Amino acid sequence: MTIKDLYQEYLIELKDLYQTGEADAISKIMFEHFAKTSQSDMIVNAENEINDDIQILLQNALAQLKQHVPVQYITGQAWFYNLSFEVDNAVLIPRPETEELVLEAINFLKENTEKKVLDIGTGSGCIPISIKKNVTKADVTSIDVSKSALDVAKRNAALNSVKIDFLKLNFLDENNHADLPSYNLIISNPPYIPEKEKDILDKNVTAYEPHLALFVPDNDHLIFYRKIVIFAANHLQINGRILLEIHEDFAAETAALFLAEKYTVEIKKDMQGKDRMLIIYRCQ
Repeated sequence: MTIKDLYQEYLIELKDLYQTGEADAISKIMFEHFAKTSQSDMIVNAENEINDDIQILLQNALAQLKQHVPVQYITGQAWFYNLSFEVDNAVLIPRPETEELVLEAINFLKENTEKKVLDIGTGSGCIPISIKKNVTKADVTSIDVSKSALDVAKRNAALNSVKIDFLKLNFLDENNHADLPSYNLIISNPPYIPEKEKDILDKNVTAYEPHLALFVPDNDHLIFYRKIVIFAANHLQINGRILLEIHEDFAAETAALFLAEKYTVEIKKDMQGKDRMLIIYRCQ
């Protein structure tokens, strides 16, 4: 089978799952990853026969795509803040909107002498690693309840040549808060999707990404933010900051938790115009 033939097979098989442009982009990612074939190579060498082993890899990848497996889980790689991260189904796939949260963190730390950071719910490690890579003097601690996620995050720290203090810790258990010191930056992209919203999410999210990192109980959908309020009372330094990714539908409700404790709170929209971040200032 030639490169052209298999590429056309990809487009035909994916046309009912993705729009034409997206199917084309995904196909090219697969060819580049498994066949090491760039877009220009695909044009120049379109009539070349594909090695049997590579053909099997590409056809297996196509079968996974048809089952809605996310591209990043098939390749085992995701890009975030211009860095490469290993991903598997123990961790969420990093999202572009979270890069905006990281940018806020980097800008804050560069303006401050104190650079002691806590990341809550590390997942792949994309947030703390990106911060450390761009603010090398930052002292970054990152926690997660999942050992599997922490294993991925540790590999990603090594891959990107940074040192992060990773800890396995259940943040929802307030008894564990005493094990952590104070910080001038607390950052988190915690689980915030109510269980009842499972049915409206894409299948490639609900079928493959870890529910532990996505969903919260319908009757306590702000549970992580409430715990962060409690934690910050004794662990956020004066003039410190909290940066949080939030559910767009609950921006005001989440902000109210911090306003009630006399913090200054800013709701910030992401590139798509959605209420996606809280920037929380402690002035006293």
